Amino acid sequence: MEHLSPVPESVLSNLPVLDENQLGSHIKRHSEIDGIPSIEGVKIAIIGVQEDRRAYRNSGCDGAADAIRPYLYQLYRGHWDLEIVDLGNLYKAERHVDTLINLQNIATTLIQKGIIVVTIGGSQDLTYANYRAYDALEHMVNVVTVDARLDVGSEGRDLDHQSYVSHMVLQEPHNLYNFTNLGYQTYFNNPEEINLIDKLFFDAIRLGEVQNNISSVEPYLRDAHLVSIDMNAVRQSYNPGTFYTSPHGLSGAELCSITRYAGMSDTVTQLGLFEYNPKLDQRGQSAHLCAHALWYFFEGVSLRFHDYPVGSRKDYEKYTVLMDEFDELNFYKSPASGRWWIEIPKGDLQAERVQLVPCSSEDYREALQGVIPKRWWKAQQKA
Repeated sequence: MEHLSPVPESVLSNLPVLDENQLGSHIKRHSEIDGIPSIEGVKIAIIGVQEDRRAYRNSGCDGAADAIRPYLYQLYRGHWDLEIVDLGNLYKAERHVDTLINLQNIATTLIQKGIIVVTIGGSQDLTYANYRAYDALEHMVNVVTVDARLDVGSEGRDLDHQSYVSHMVLQEPHNLYNFTNLGYQTYFNNPEEINLIDKLFFDAIRLGEVQNNISSVEPYLRDAHLVSIDMNAVRQSYNPGTFYTSPHGLSGAELCSITRYAGMSDTVTQLGLFEYNPKLDQRGQSAHLCAHALWYFFEGVSLRFHDYPVGSRKDYEKYTVLMDEFDELNFYKSPASGRWWIEIPKGDLQAERVQLVPCSSEDYREALQGVIPKRWWKAQQKA
């Protein structure tokens, strides 16, 4: 924690006197006078990261956290009882790689203590440090990005904010089990990258699919460990404070729905918010939106159902669909949340072992019509 600097007093000096129910009065802060607060009993920890050296043409996004904090602190907390701490800013190290290592170590420490890490960047290549934080936990990782671009990058490209996905795939240790992109826009992406995602049995969901049914993204977020959001995924009219934003993209409401779903996931232990650039913002519009997205994430955490795999599935409702004379698909529905899972056998040698993959009621209805859901097919390739 020695690489963290306090929340600057300048962030607080222009705030009005805060009510006791506003987040600024509730969140424990790293301050110059009191130092880093105790993290005992904390559920969520916020870290600002002042790193933009690999954010080409978006210099200035290193100041994002301090621009967002005044808007976040003025929001009233919801009907939740969450202990939240703001650990301040991870300053820019002498080398880019050192910043990543410092973030990785801090995130690992917090996750091991059962604390959800909220990283406010800075550039999206910091996602790689968030991902590497799971190395010490020795389990496979599911990553979900919200981004207009897939950020795979060309072969051999150095790590930056548009190539970090290939580094997650290729660099050892190979912890990545599944990768999902939500909201990609085809015309921003090399067809070879789109094809590669498909060949790896990963998921890439086009913007139109997300917008046509925002609730359809929930199963993808339900078994995620790390959720990384590029603010360029939000359309320009809602979000002027990013360099690569465009006229098309998510609305502010859609972004907040996604962060709420992410918070509700029992497996999400990290959320990253990246690429917001206060130098490009207009009257704090993007900063305000980022604060709202974080508020909805907090609310989602307060609404967690502790479903599978956190809780037991013994009380779930089981639905079996006969696909033909020999094959069947098994679905499970949680009576607590109404959410659905589909059963994936773990191969011939492990016939007694199965895993449950999040799905939707639409997948069940597809199966009733004799159509094997895409989620089942892709998960089966990895079983």
